[in-house]
Amino acid sequence: MKVRGFRQANAWLHNWTGLLLGWLLYAIFLTGTLCFFQNEITLWMKPEQHGSHPDAGSAERAWATLQRLAPTAEQWRIQLPGERNTAIQVNWNEPGQEKRHALTLDAASGEPLEVRETLGGQFFYRFHFQLFGIDYMWGRWIVCIATMLMLVAIVSGVIVHKKIFQEFFTFRPGKSQRAWLDAHNATAVLALPFHLMITYSGLLLFMYMLMPWGMQSVYQDDTRRFFSELFPRDPVEANPAPMQNGVPLTDLRPLLDEAERHWPRGVGSIEVRRPGTELAVIELRELGGDSLLDQGAGERLRFDGTTGEPLDIPPQADGGTAKAVYNVLTGLHLLRFAGVEMRWFFFLSGLLGTAMIATGLVLWVGKRLPKRRKSGTTPFGHRLVEVLNVGTVAGLPVAIAAYFWANRLLPLGLAQRIDWEIRCLFIAWALCLVHPLLRSYRRAWIEQLALASLLYAGLPLLNLSLPDSHLLTTLAHGQWLVAGMDLTLLALAALFGLAAWKLTRLPSSAVQNPTRKAPQEAPI
Repeated sequence: MKVRGFRQANAWLHNWTGLLLGWLLYAIFLTGTLCFFQNEITLWMKPEQHGSHPDAGSAERAWATLQRLAPTAEQWRIQLPGERNTAIQVNWNEPGQEKRHALTLDAASGEPLEVRETLGGQFFYRFHFQLFGIDYMWGRWIVCIATMLMLVAIVSGVIVHKKIFQEFFTFRPGKSQRAWLDAHNATAVLALPFHLMITYSGLLLFMYMLMPWGMQSVYQDDTRRFFSELFPRDPVEANPAPMQNGVPLTDLRPLLDEAERHWPRGVGSIEVRRPGTELAVIELRELGGDSLLDQGAGERLRFDGTTGEPLDIPPQADGGTAKAVYNVLTGLHLLRFAGVEMRWFFFLSGLLGTAMIATGLVLWVGKRLPKRRKSGTTPFGHRLVEVLNVGTVAGLPVAIAAYFWANRLLPLGLAQRIDWEIRCLFIAWALCLVHPLLRSYRRAWIEQLALASLLYAGLPLLNLSLPDSHLLTTLAHGQWLVAGMDLTLLALAALFGLAAWKLTRLPSSAVQNPTRKAPQEAPI
């Protein structure tokens, strides 16, 4: 048996680790990329919130609403509007009840809004790290294994391409297969630091699963204590009995003014413990934060709930260097701290990673075309890869578009509406996986890309039926959270349409008749 050299061995490793779970990695990377704007996607999928316009009095209106609706609650939480949401989210829990009550309030009036049921961008977040339809722990293990293979593929790819940075500046659009290789190299190198960071930090998030021995040696089976010490919370004071109810809360406005003097970004959330009692405590949290050492968490201010006097903040335990490194890397992965510019940078980098995986899958087929021409047959494995390529690379965007269409078209009062939105996504994805079985490789690509283009282009048009959600209104009112989503959908429609049009102009002889030598080795 011929012994492979170091680079040849890594080339074999790169090809097969990239192929075996390439379609799953594509889905994980694409849904993870969408997670950078999961709040914006959720807002877009709740058009009832689009008419909510926050102002300086929004917090006090929410305060008054909770005093009216939940005067005996044990705790209030108010999430104020920010750069990623226009409405107010409130929740509370009543004494003796485990289930929390939640409402969405109009920021201009403080009144509850009837918002359609949807997971919104949360679905992509959950699918990204634990898949869907299987036990969540099995899903997380599968994602961990795929992520480890992704890291192997990245490192082996760097080793294989000894002139990787020179190849980055090489693009040969006239040579079909070489163009796909150049595109694969370029998308890999352009965002290589991002690919390494996002893959390694993803593994780090699940270190307690992948390397549990240290935790088990100290905490045995008490994982709850491990997480409580890793992410400590303020101690909850015992409630003395009896406790006087109906005690009026202090005026909120002076507390907000004090917080805004400390925080130029303003207040992000308000929490009230034991409202309506003499032991009430009000905590204000800053909107955003500056340091990754605590995953971008904002500062806090605490006040006596009846007098408004400032209270001390309980000290946070110092986790040391190890926790600081963990917080920095996982904070970068989750990106909860970042502004819109950083989110767009990560989003585009994520798209490059998704394109890197897609071009690698297409390239695998293209490299084997000469052998298929020579033999005049298409092996079952090659045909399976073709079907999975089309059904995943083009089919998943079609399925995501179907998810958005279902959000708009399903009746608002439909039972299990959240489940039906998700079912529509998976039904559409299943159809996209069946479709390439009935069509040629080339025609399947063209038809699914064209369908994706039509579906994404139609969504902003569908919004014309919603008075507060269509582009003319959102642009006129400067609602870039909603308008940005529609403009992105139109950009995706143009991208998919361009790809479909380009494929119609490529030579088809290499695909339609593999026994006949074509002038170019077209992988599609």
